Amino acid sequence: MQAAAAVLVGLVGLIHVYILVLEMFWWTTPKGRKAFGLTQEFADATKVLAANQGLYNGFLAAGLFWGLARGEGATQLFFLGCVFVAGVYGAATASRKILFIQSVPAALAAIAVCLA
Repeated sequence: MQAAAAVLVGLVGLIHVYILVLEMFWWTTPKGRKAFGLTQEFADATKVLAANQGLYNGFLAAGLFWGLARGEGATQLFFLGCVFVAGVYGAATASRKILFIQSVPAALAAIAVCLA
């Protein structure tokens, strides 16, 4: 179970690295605009805000990878909790699909960490 937990935590971390790339580097590209359903005008106007969001997603990923590297379940659970809450907030305020992209994987990983 410990290996499964590590894989799930790692996947949540990788999701957030991907979100970092989308928000910091691809926000105004066709791929970034499609991922978030943006017009070119809106993407251009919000590029700096998106980069800031991306940076925060990178910190979540770094925390998850830190917890994995140190084998610290408590650190993993803390950052998984942060991801879960961010996903719930995003689902409530922006798009319901965020719940399934962020919160559900974080919850599954947290359950696995607790059972490991």
